[in-house]
Amino acid sequence: MTDPIEKLREYGYELPSPKAPVASYVPVSRSGNILYISGQLSSNENGVVQGRLGETMNVVQGGNAAELAAVNILSQIVHMAGVPLHEIKRILKVTVLVASAPDFTEQHLVANGCSNLLVGVLGDKGKHARAAFGVVSLPLGAAVEIEAVVEV
Repeated sequence: MTDPIEKLREYGYELPSPKAPVASYVPVSRSGNILYISGQLSSNENGVVQGRLGETMNVVQGGNAAELAAVNILSQIVHMAGVPLHEIKRILKVTVLVASAPDFTEQHLVANGCSNLLVGVLGDKGKHARAAFGVVSLPLGAAVEIEAVVEV
């Protein structure tokens, strides 16, 4: 398999430096060989991608925001947990929160941005269980927030 960092570059991303927590929590908690990654926002070097699906954003834009949150999850694994991407055994579960208009019902399609990137970068190790929820708002006005459980 191609190196995960090279696969990430094929998606057009470099692994960013992780963002500091914006409240009283740790970005990664570890118990044995399981990492619990705190919710990562849809953000990049330009700041938080803000919006509400079905109001100010469409599904494609939401999927792109979910992809950014997934990149931030990978960043936390490498930089905060000290685990190289090739040492990930499996992404066990992701929970995707999508800022949504009341009648928006395609959160699962937005979540595909995250899922597709994780599988594209990690291969079968990136296949995971998943839940996607619509919420009224997210911290800092983010469009998407994603948490993950990872076996290393």
